[in-house]
Amino acid sequence: MATFFEGESHTFSEYLLVPGYSSSENIPANVSLKTPLCRFKKGEQPRITLNIPMVSAIMQSVSGERMGVALATEGGMSFIYGSQTPESEAAMVKWVKDYKAGFVESDSTLTPDMTMEQVMDLKERTGHSTMPVTDDGTPHGKLLGIVTSRDYRPSRDDHQAKVATFMTPREELVTGTKETTLKVANDIIWDNKLNALPIVDENDHLVGIVFRKDYDSHKSNPDELLDANKRYMVGAGINTRDYAERVPLLIEAGADVLCIDSSEGYSEWQKRTIEWIRANYGDSVKVGAGNVVDADGFRFLADCGADFIKVGIGGGSICITRETKGIGRGQATALIDVCRARDEYFEETGIYVPVCSDGGIVYDYHMTLALAMGADFMMLGRYFARFDESPTNRVNVNGQYMKEYWGEGSARARNWQRYDLGGAAKLSFEEGVDSYVPYAGSLKDGVGMTIYKIKSTMCNCGANSIHELQQKARLTLVSSTSIVEGGAHDVVLKDHNQSVSYH
Repeated sequence: MATFFEGESHTFSEYLLVPGYSSSENIPANVSLKTPLCRFKKGEQPRITLNIPMVSAIMQSVSGERMGVALATEGGMSFIYGSQTPESEAAMVKWVKDYKAGFVESDSTLTPDMTMEQVMDLKERTGHSTMPVTDDGTPHGKLLGIVTSRDYRPSRDDHQAKVATFMTPREELVTGTKETTLKVANDIIWDNKLNALPIVDENDHLVGIVFRKDYDSHKSNPDELLDANKRYMVGAGINTRDYAERVPLLIEAGADVLCIDSSEGYSEWQKRTIEWIRANYGDSVKVGAGNVVDADGFRFLADCGADFIKVGIGGGSICITRETKGIGRGQATALIDVCRARDEYFEETGIYVPVCSDGGIVYDYHMTLALAMGADFMMLGRYFARFDESPTNRVNVNGQYMKEYWGEGSARARNWQRYDLGGAAKLSFEEGVDSYVPYAGSLKDGVGMTIYKIKSTMCNCGANSIHELQQKARLTLVSSTSIVEGGAHDVVLKDHNQSVSYH
């Protein structure tokens, strides 16, 4: 007879946190969101620690190069999507690893024979007043000079004057070399009272520019997730079919951690993948696995050697796995069960295997609930797809800006490897949809607000760390009526586009 789990499976929206005692020390400024990404032994430190408990989903519509840099800047990590060729995924990883924070590639480059009028037009389009001059007008051409707003006066000078006649020539410029670190570049800027420092290679070709204004910007991101060489950290998705070809390319490109991208992780295919990585790289390559929804699945992958384990099947906003296959479990219940198994495993073996909650996050407060229920961090798709930095198009739908968002199991992505059951190399039926999500602006602003909400709620629970939250949190199930009560009700909301007169 089939095994029946006792009780119902629940989602995040069916729970609330009950406030605990808050001391004067429980203020958002004192809260640390540092959390382990990879397994570690009792008494040791994890190889990789996130500064915020957020990673981006392994999806075409979420995790590209820009997401990699933007999320690492805030202290999280992006997992570059694997549903592309191994070569193109490796190129994306390398782009993130080669990106030097504070070193800007010019998008306003001039040639000596351009006119002042063209300079003014370019400034109008880009908003940039500092423009390097190269021999071919490309961002990496031979540096010939630089133009700033102090070099010309539109109200008095001839608009047809050539750039060569008013630019600051190369011989008068202070420059840095490719080996110049950001710290040294900023020192040169301050010592020479510059607004910008061009960086050139051994052939005097422009590499990038360091701006004085970016010094403050760089200092304003204290949570940046950087490796030992001060490069942004980035993850990459792999599958259970071509790992022997894909993994070496990703490691060579500099990927800091890998993750098997699969709709269901309790399988021999994942065991084989992890065993191959361990046989060829030992413990030097970190790899997460999943997804699972119960203790048995967790223990299987933990024993296989997974560095972290993802929880969640069918809870994603674009996922229709439960609808098409009847497979899955309520995300909150699955997470609680797996995290309990994680703690038992730690007590038995002395090895802590972090748990990633993947799916089911609709509201910001769901993230705090996930952490309170035991998650070490969350993998988010829809949340990050809304921002400028996701690789999808921003479109206007009925007067509202939206971002495209599609599942890896949709006909658009056709990521059959994610649903691999050892059969034919094709997507037999869809387990995801093609959709839109409301556009939400920049990642920095959105993540900043979410993080503040999480920290504020943790303070209400008397916790200044994620571990402390998991020890102190008190949760209660709520009825459907209580859920309605939790939002605005029994009032007429004001329409901000409609004027209201008072008498």
